[in-house]
Amino acid sequence: MSERPKALITGASRGVGAAVARALAPTHDVLLGGRDAKALDEVAAGLPGARAWPVELTEITEADVADVDRLDVLVHSAGVTRLGRVGELPVAAWRDTMELNLFAVAELTRLLLPALRRAGGHVVCVNSGSGQRANPGWGAYAASKFALRAFADALRQEEPELRVTTVYPGRIDTDMQRSVREQEGGDYQPDRYLTADTVARAVLAAVTAGPDAHLTELTIRPSAGPVT
Repeated sequence: MSERPKALITGASRGVGAAVARALAPTHDVLLGGRDAKALDEVAAGLPGARAWPVELTEITEADVADVDRLDVLVHSAGVTRLGRVGELPVAAWRDTMELNLFAVAELTRLLLPALRRAGGHVVCVNSGSGQRANPGWGAYAASKFALRAFADALRQEEPELRVTTVYPGRIDTDMQRSVREQEGGDYQPDRYLTADTVARAVLAAVTAGPDAHLTELTIRPSAGPVT
């Protein structure tokens, strides 16, 4: 890795995480975090100054981040969506959702705070419209994203030398969205969704804002309007 700014992106094997890696790669050396080592290697192969960082985020330890002594940008993009009504969704689904969407974020950030502080770094949480409102069948996911919003708000106040941004995208054309539509029993309509690159450009805008600017929250909705 060079002396360029360093960024670590979770969920970087596909979707928004991979798009964010592509957006940051021209100016940053990027660590690509995720479970699928082969997919991470494939993303890294097309990016200068990139390398895979295979990791199980729900089991992160100090040893996993031991070689990260300075970090300019941390983008939390990994996540899971489990749909179901409150009266039907078992507690294991709530726990699994919180484990990746909140607990892993909190622990990875905690472990990387010394490296972020050294750089006066930036933490970006890719949240969701579900972090601003809860709909029927989305209770567990929305709860995790409301909690992620609270985490980012607290971190922003506790670490005034860091910048902390929450991005609230609407539906995005990704593999996760395909799974969501299957769970909802609806048609997949990519022309009505945001692209991953559009969301990545919003992350890039926050990260590259001038030193006098702190973009705390960004909400992005598809121009096609709500999906039914």
